[in-house]
Amino acid sequence: MSDVAMDAPYRPAALDRAEQGLLGKPIDRYEGPLKVSGAAPYAFEQAPEGTAYLAIVTAAIGRGRVTGIDAAAAEAMPGVLKVIHGDPRMPAGEGNSRAMPTMGGDEIFHYGQGIALVVAETQEVAREAARRVTVHYDEQPGRFDAAEVEVQQDHKLGFLPPVNRGDLDAALAQAEVVLDRTFTTPIHFPAALEPHATLAWWEGEQLTVRSSNQVIGGAKGTIATALGIDKDRVRVLAPYVGGGFGGKTGVGQEAVFAAIAAERVGRPVKVALTRRQTAYMVHHRSPTTQRLRIGCDRDGRIGAMGHESVAYQNDDSAFLEPVPFGTLPLYAGEARRFRTDLARIDLPATGAVRAPGEAIGTFAVECAMDELAEQLGLDPIELRRRNEPTRDPTSGKRFTTRRLLDCYDEGARRFGWDKRESTPGSRREGEWLIGMGMAAALRGNFTVNAEAEVILGADGRATVKTDMTDIGTGTYTILAQTVGEMLGLPISAIDVVIGDTDLPPSAGSGGSFGAGSACAAAALACEDILTELALRMNAAADDLRLKDGAVTAGGRTSPLADLVRDRPITARGKTSPGKESQATSQASHGAQFAEVAVSAITGEVRVRRMLGVFDIGRVLNEKTARNQIVGGMVWGLAYALTEDAVVDPRNGRFVNPDFGEYHVAVSADVPRIEAHFIEEIDDSANPAGAKGVGELGIAGSGAAVVNAIHNATGVRIYDMPVTLDKLLSSLPPV
Repeated sequence: MSDVAMDAPYRPAALDRAEQGLLGKPIDRYEGPLKVSGAAPYAFEQAPEGTAYLAIVTAAIGRGRVTGIDAAAAEAMPGVLKVIHGDPRMPAGEGNSRAMPTMGGDEIFHYGQGIALVVAETQEVAREAARRVTVHYDEQPGRFDAAEVEVQQDHKLGFLPPVNRGDLDAALAQAEVVLDRTFTTPIHFPAALEPHATLAWWEGEQLTVRSSNQVIGGAKGTIATALGIDKDRVRVLAPYVGGGFGGKTGVGQEAVFAAIAAERVGRPVKVALTRRQTAYMVHHRSPTTQRLRIGCDRDGRIGAMGHESVAYQNDDSAFLEPVPFGTLPLYAGEARRFRTDLARIDLPATGAVRAPGEAIGTFAVECAMDELAEQLGLDPIELRRRNEPTRDPTSGKRFTTRRLLDCYDEGARRFGWDKRESTPGSRREGEWLIGMGMAAALRGNFTVNAEAEVILGADGRATVKTDMTDIGTGTYTILAQTVGEMLGLPISAIDVVIGDTDLPPSAGSGGSFGAGSACAAAALACEDILTELALRMNAAADDLRLKDGAVTAGGRTSPLADLVRDRPITARGKTSPGKESQATSQASHGAQFAEVAVSAITGEVRVRRMLGVFDIGRVLNEKTARNQIVGGMVWGLAYALTEDAVVDPRNGRFVNPDFGEYHVAVSADVPRIEAHFIEEIDDSANPAGAKGVGELGIAGSGAAVVNAIHNATGVRIYDMPVTLDKLLSSLPPV
């Protein structure tokens, strides 16, 4: 096995030869025909004969204990197989890749928590029976109002410890110009198109779970832990996942419930959460309060920056939104304080939603930078340019690749930034006030363990195998492109097998590390295959030239099938973090631009166009990368204008736990969006040279919209989202 830890920059030479011409090209999705024809099996589909249906009885109080359950009416219904409650293996909340939360007790941590199961012959019977289960409670006062809960500064939650460098307060006191603003962001739901669903069945002591999950290697261990069995008895399948956005990185209650129910009734069982259940049983993004302080001289040179926040979590989960994560390496400044305080609240768990930290942290820092630029009389891009660091200003580590200045320049040129009116509210078209805004985008890049196996068969076809998942991001396609580029094969000669924990372990889809890690592992496996091919050609590996299923060396050409014949070549590649990963500061970067029109009469905001330019290392597939970026920009637009999960502070219920009232951006809201790339291969990131793209698009895009609203109207809003009621009272006269 070729095992490369990132102790130093590394790049497989065959990736650069580009003889097959696959890598980076906008190739259509490998699995596209299966998806559009309905043949791709998702978690709830193609169940075995005899599969029963599971419905979940959920808590009707926000805090307290279950004192009794009366299931007689449900059990009497025709078609009901079993009502299950009190099983000590039943989890009380959403799990993650390391552990499950509290198990099997009678405590209620939040409204909507799963507390009993109904298994029936049909979904309709299961759901009706669940409504007939009567639950008795000892209801207790809950902490439901974020404005009233206690804030803890001394806590151990989360993976981002406080950062204190220099004396921030003293530096701010001495600064010639100081900006001090507080921003708030609400709860956000990771509302994927495919429901959170699981199909589970037992064959003797072996459990198979087909689940809508992003990180199936972690899910396997979590499910085994919850059930109290060895993880070798669990197999998790997720060949197709219809979106996740972080909400499917952990194991939901429904997966363990389905496994328990299948064991108890002796039949396969499947379950899909309703949309309202998803709001309660899947983690959401924490609401935050963020104080952003910046001190600089009159030329805009920043000497002090503080990003101090409060994020929220219940008593049953260990995650804490890393709000200032994107701020750490973004701008220069000697005195620095970045901290996220904790407030405990009796609501469903908060967790990692697309771009944890940066997605909402960029609202504060990028809107504050825009306001500071106005205060200084500087163009917002010029202020950022004057504070572009040469090394990571927090850790002192060197950057690997950082093309942020180029993103600013190229984005400004393409967008027509020079036509922006610097005086807010000065451009009108009838009742519409027109404005432009911009913001920086940043998402940290991570190197993680990943393995892949590649088999070059007797027919000259290649098969790549890894337990990586594809949540709509293009994993199938970029794995095929990587192997095709390395071995000189067209996409049609490559089979991609993923989404099965019996395959070599990978990173899974999360953190924007999946593509670079999985493709790097596949490329390393191909390097070993090239070594074997060189032996069979009696040539040096570096002299091989591969294209269209044939290999050439020393003036001789041979079809791959002739070289392989009855001796297929199997190789395994592994990549992992190392000294280079630890010694460098790695991130993907970008510049976001937006133009909006705001009605001076109603306060309605229409986003007219958006454009972004991004530095993501090697572009593995231009089309799938652009799709991810554009999707992120759309989500940022929705964060800026509509998305807001509202909690009733009297009982801990969501007022709007569905798409009828929780407003995501729809087609009518989304303008023409352009996404462009500045490519510089990052050999320090991973052997594929690719940095994360999936979460970068959401960072900064919402702030660009909010900054454009200010440029159009002269009104600054610090409480997201910017709804028309917040604008109306401050709009200039018509």
